[in-house]
Amino acid sequence: MTLSPKTFDLEIKHGVAEITLNRPERLNALTFEVYGELRETFRSLENSRETRAVVITGKGRGFCSGGDVEGIIAELFAKDARGLLEFTRVTGALIQSICELRRPVIAAINGVCVGAGAVIASACDLRVGAEAARVGFIFPKVGLSGADMGASFLLPRIVGHGRAAELLFFGNLIDSNEAYRIGFFNRRLPDAEVLPFARGWAKELARGPAFAHSVTKQMLESESTMPLAAAIEAEAQAQAICMAHPDFRTAYDANKKKEKPQFEGAPSDEAT
Repeated sequence: MTLSPKTFDLEIKHGVAEITLNRPERLNALTFEVYGELRETFRSLENSRETRAVVITGKGRGFCSGGDVEGIIAELFAKDARGLLEFTRVTGALIQSICELRRPVIAAINGVCVGAGAVIASACDLRVGAEAARVGFIFPKVGLSGADMGASFLLPRIVGHGRAAELLFFGNLIDSNEAYRIGFFNRRLPDAEVLPFARGWAKELARGPAFAHSVTKQMLESESTMPLAAAIEAEAQAQAICMAHPDFRTAYDANKKKEKPQFEGAPSDEAT
C-alpha cells in the first residue's frame, strides 16, 4: 500500500515503518494537520502487510514539544465549548490509533518530549530515550488537567500510580536518568545511538512472529482490567490460537534443524 503523508516523513522498509516528525525548527510541535494525518497513518498501517513494527521519532533536537503554541493554542481561545471538545477528541483519537495498532510501536525519544509528545511516547509499547532527552506532562503549567489524551490511563501502567500522580499534578520536567529510573524509558542511550537501537529492535520484531506479537499487544491491553482467573483463561485461549498458527510449527521445525525460523510474511535476514 502507498502512504504519502505531507506533514511528517514516513518510510516503510524491511518490515519497519519509520515515522519522523519533521518540524525541527518548532521542536516537532504538533499542528491540527499533523494530529489528523498521524491518526490516519496509524490507522492505515493496520492494513499494511509490509509493516510489522513501527518506530516514531523526531528530527533535530526534539521528539515532540506538544501542541504548537502558534498553530493550535492561540486558536483554541476562539473556540466555543463544542469546538474545544471536538479538538480534544481529535487529540485523543491519535493516541487511540497508536494503542489499537496491532503492531509493536517503539518511540525513539531523541530530545524534548513534553505535553502531547509525552503522551504519544506513553502510547507506544517501548521507549528508547537519549541522554539529552527531557520528559514532561506539562499540562498543569498552562492551567490544564494532567489527564489529557489518555495520560492518566497510560502513565500509571508504565510507572505506577504514585509516580504518575506526581508527574501529572506537578507537570515538572524529568531528565533521562529519572525517566529510566522510574521505568518510563526501557533503555537510556547516548544520543547518537537511540535511533539505531530503536531500528534494531524494530527489525528484530519485524523478523519475529507477527501474529503472536499482535496477540501479546492485545493481551497486555485487555488483561489490565481482568481478575487473575479471567486473565489466565484469556491467555490459555490466546496461546491455543497461536499454537494453531503456522508460525508455531515453523519455529519448531527450524529449532530441530538449528536454523533461524522464517515466520509468515517476515523479511529475510538478508533483506534487513
